[in-house]
Amino acid sequence: MQRGTNLGRLGDFNQAVIFASIRRALDGVSRVELAESTGLSPQTISNVVRRLLDEGLVREDRTIVSGPGKPRTVLELEANRQLAIGIHLDPALITLVMLDLRGEVIASKRYPGPAVEDPEGTVARMAEAVEDLIGASGQLRSNIVGVGVVVPGPMDTDGGHVTGPPLLDGWSKVEIVKPLAGKLNLNVILEKDTIAATIAEVWHGTDQEDEQNFVFVYVGAGIGVGMVLNGEIVRGVSNNAGEIGHYSVGEETTMCVCGRTDCLAGATSFETIARKASEAGLDLGIAENAGVSERAAGMGRLVELADGGNTAAIDLLRAFARRVADMVGQLVNVLDVDKVVYGGPYWDLISQHVLETADEVVNERFSAKDVHGIRVVNSGLGPEVAAIGGGCAVLDASLSPKPSVLLLG
Repeated sequence: MQRGTNLGRLGDFNQAVIFASIRRALDGVSRVELAESTGLSPQTISNVVRRLLDEGLVREDRTIVSGPGKPRTVLELEANRQLAIGIHLDPALITLVMLDLRGEVIASKRYPGPAVEDPEGTVARMAEAVEDLIGASGQLRSNIVGVGVVVPGPMDTDGGHVTGPPLLDGWSKVEIVKPLAGKLNLNVILEKDTIAATIAEVWHGTDQEDEQNFVFVYVGAGIGVGMVLNGEIVRGVSNNAGEIGHYSVGEETTMCVCGRTDCLAGATSFETIARKASEAGLDLGIAENAGVSERAAGMGRLVELADGGNTAAIDLLRAFARRVADMVGQLVNVLDVDKVVYGGPYWDLISQHVLETADEVVNERFSAKDVHGIRVVNSGLGPEVAAIGGGCAVLDASLSPKPSVLLLG
């Protein structure tokens, strides 16, 4: 649990700490309990709660009696007072979600993948999809605080554009933030898919102590990671941290988009898996010049074969999981975290076949196993995790306590 400070000049941080505590308390929380959990004085709690009540972010719900003394008033979150929209722009599909203040999905919509040859048209369709989602949700448009657009890296946050993500040909330096904000008249932010998924995982964690140090392994059209150290998400200088796709696997595999032939991205690409499937006598129906959607359908066929008990298909999926987990195990050694979370658009499809394999490899790789183990778990947020993270990023930007702001100049 984040602790507050009683220094008056840090009131915004204290408000974020208190608000986060109320948000996580699904059954409500009293002022006394807030003081106990945050370490803040009763006066500070009272002042901040009054502001939150005035802003309509929380309400006084009921009173409870626990022993002698004055009954305690329970504070509840007004979850629909502020809403955010997340958009995940994936090479295979576009996913939109609307979130309340708890980060819970209250409306969602999925569309076929973007027309890679028409970025401008895709941005226009994204704007139309947002308006459709708002209309269908029945929520007040005035309660929408912003839109978080999630894209594959690399990206330029300051410029508000993607800089040439793999599998999105024609999207080099495509501006997204300004044109989308102009069409919607809403605040728009850009977030990297792996970092967005990690934000979502932090927001939905029920035990804050459990969300302090972990690696999120994102399995989508590509492989990447998000990292949380001491409760803070690692972003890097340009918000592009987590690109493990160019880690060397130590042998020649498939040509990567970067031009090298030993990258994890090449070794785990759709093309590599399809080739190995063919060598194993499996027909996934993927043509040599297939587009992203066709390749995704081919991977779906591989999963169907595995679900049906085809041992060759299961072996291919486990080999994929070992490749990725070997790199993750090395990263875990560097960071010394105690948890690895797997998730992403394609992870849910294969997790039943490969989670145990990933757990074994990560823990075998971990050098401090005599000190502590690594818990390897599935994300509970499903294939929408990146889109959920986009919405959470909007809420997180203004509502979550960030210790880094306590560095005084």
